[in-house]
Amino acid sequence: MAFIGGFGGARCVGRRELRRAMCGAQPARMAAAPVGTTGKAAAAATVAETSVAGGDANEGLALFEYLKAKQAVVEAALAESVASPGAETDRIYEAMRYSLMAGGKRIRPILVLAACEMCGGQEEVAIPTAVAIEMIHTMSLIHDDLPSMDNDDLRRGMPTNHIMFGEDIAILAGDALLARSFEYVAKYTKNTSAERVLRVISLLGESVGPEGLSGGQVMDLMCEGREDVTLEQLSWIHMKKTAALLRVSVAAGAILGGADDADVQKVEEFANKIGLAFQIADDVLDVTQSSEQLGKTAGKDEAVNKATYPRLMGLEESRNEAQRLILEAKACLEPFGPRSKTLLSLADFIISRTN
Repeated sequence: MAFIGGFGGARCVGRRELRRAMCGAQPARMAAAPVGTTGKAAAAATVAETSVAGGDANEGLALFEYLKAKQAVVEAALAESVASPGAETDRIYEAMRYSLMAGGKRIRPILVLAACEMCGGQEEVAIPTAVAIEMIHTMSLIHDDLPSMDNDDLRRGMPTNHIMFGEDIAILAGDALLARSFEYVAKYTKNTSAERVLRVISLLGESVGPEGLSGGQVMDLMCEGREDVTLEQLSWIHMKKTAALLRVSVAAGAILGGADDADVQKVEEFANKIGLAFQIADDVLDVTQSSEQLGKTAGKDEAVNKATYPRLMGLEESRNEAQRLILEAKACLEPFGPRSKTLLSLADFIISRTN
């Protein structure tokens, strides 16, 4: 589902619509990624068809080109990060690569790079952290799909890791990605101070620990099937499960870009709001898109009676809430002026995506 007009003033504009907008024609409704498109092809289709213009065709085209360029950088760095050094480790690296290189929008690593650049840093200093955060995100997906968690057999249009490799190797592949993420930042981050690298490593630990992904997942499991979950509890869960990694993405990027504490706090507030908006968009997509369009099992939350924003607020109010959060997020970046243009466009992209 494309949220053209569905989130207030936010609009998604694909390349065909950009051409029409430039010529003064009324843009058509944005097309979703082709049904049955999977993996890297799905990610490419999503970027090609989901450039956010916010009413300006040139801005939409600029974001499309930016995402395309940064995705290429991220994909190359990810591939390099999981090369097996010998036959003995081939199997574990194969399982790690299977999920890490399965495509996706790469929103989190791109946020790292964009925040670093906004704060005056160079892309190269942030790439190891961008890789690390995508490793952590991939670990969370592998573990989330396990039979003891969400018990899913489809991810990004492909069999989940435990279906391909078994639960035992899937668990170990996730563990290895988590460990590798910290190693990667420590070993490969260059041209910045050790103090800034340590701050990034500390934030990574917080994002995945009891005050981050792990704590959010525990509460999510505890609330499954309950009828009395409140909006406050649901927001707490997703501040930990979803917003935590988005928050560390922009905070780490800002730190590596040379930001001071005040600016880091501003981008963290921005990320908290886009994190909740991201989750609301996910919840809406889960009940409005097919499994083929999503690349994962649709309707899973409803099937297990899980609390979601549409269930507690309704579809239309959920969309309105996501738009409100995005507007508040953008206000957090006003002190950065024109330098924040890319992050502002990425905020729109988050609630305009189709999978």
